[in-house]
Amino acid sequence: MKRYKVEPGSRAKLGKRDPDDRHEFSGDREKAVVHMAELCNLMAGYQELLYAEHKHKLLVILQAMDTGGKDSTIKKVFGPLNPQGVRVAGFKEPSPQELDRDYLWRVHRQVPGKGEIVIFNRSYYEDVLVVRVHNLVARPVWSKRFRQINEFERMLWEEGTTILKFFLHIALEEQKHRLEERIQDPTKHWKLSPSDLPDRKLWPEYMRAYEEAISRTSTPWAPWYIIPANRKWYRNIVIGRIINDTLRGFKMRYPEPQVDVGNLRIE
Repeated sequence: MKRYKVEPGSRAKLGKRDPDDRHEFSGDREKAVVHMAELCNLMAGYQELLYAEHKHKLLVILQAMDTGGKDSTIKKVFGPLNPQGVRVAGFKEPSPQELDRDYLWRVHRQVPGKGEIVIFNRSYYEDVLVVRVHNLVARPVWSKRFRQINEFERMLWEEGTTILKFFLHIALEEQKHRLEERIQDPTKHWKLSPSDLPDRKLWPEYMRAYEEAISRTSTPWAPWYIIPANRKWYRNIVIGRIINDTLRGFKMRYPEPQVDVGNLRIE
């Protein structure tokens, strides 16, 4: 999965990344379904270890354009896991209390504790994306945030948090298809937002903003992965593999029992 990682110091170059990439699963959907089931089983085992060992912390950040698949990723990739050790945090329009403080204040309170996986459905990266594209703050304000974000993530990493950042990369035409599906399906009308169509017209501006943000904040301690997301099933496989590889790398073990199991007798 290193093919999707943005190496620190390199340019993201979104235009050269194929959102329809399927790699070795190009012609075998059945193989992909079986593989995803295996990944989910593995991840469930690793997550139980993570929760039991109570040592590591994993933060997963999902960013995407509208219809990019953040909710679906959470459901399909993390749904099979034990909810005791998994939490989702979403960041919508800041409250008056949050606006009175720095933009990272509300975020810091949501980072994972030991033994926990936390998924950010959007994140503080909105403060270098939306505010830039819509000219909500001046360039000197949002541009300094790249450094602040890198320092914030480094602090989390030094304090024991592993950070994985995923940009779910879809094509403009694929977004059109997904928006049309929402219009045609009454059960998906609630997902439509007044900003969907206006933001669609700003696609080039958003791509430039994402490309700079990813390029400037993909670091050794908090790398970005650009995930081909036109094919939802392949998106899930890629993210599932990266999560599994990360959890396996923790080399976790179940903690020693607090009692002498050998001498226990149940009357």
